[in-house]
Amino acid sequence: MSATFITPRIQAPRAKVYAALLDPAAIAAWKVPDQMTCTVEAFDARVGGDFRITLAYDLPAGNGKTTPERDTYQGRFLELVPNERVVELHTFVTDDAALQGQMTVTFTLEDAGTGTFLSAIHDGLPPGLSPEDNEVGWAMALRKLAAYLESPAAPSALR
Repeated sequence: MSATFITPRIQAPRAKVYAALLDPAAIAAWKVPDQMTCTVEAFDARVGGDFRITLAYDLPAGNGKTTPERDTYQGRFLELVPNERVVELHTFVTDDAALQGQMTVTFTLEDAGTGTFLSAIHDGLPPGLSPEDNEVGWAMALRKLAAYLESPAAPSALR
């Protein structure tokens, strides 16, 4: 098992970043690598609440984890500390034993002047998931989160 760790600075206050981690519409907009589309199928943002998310490749890739064109993961919220921390448990929906197992994703928020440092740790990666590819995908998604929150078009509750 391995992990990835990314710490972007987002030009938005912690409360807005925290809200975007728990808003299903925001999740659909940012929690997805480039060349993929995110569909939030279930999302109960409370400790013990479940979620299910599917990422679909924009172009047929043939290397999805659930089907050749899709990656579906599900999980639950383990910890929610307002404006400070979100801990999620993830599992891929897959028949591939090399991609099975529980992963923990921890987001920690810290003030960074007028913005926020977001530490994202993805721990317990299964052996079939390349840490390098995972880091690239998470970096893409977190860039989208920053752009989403920094955009004048972001919902006013998240700006």
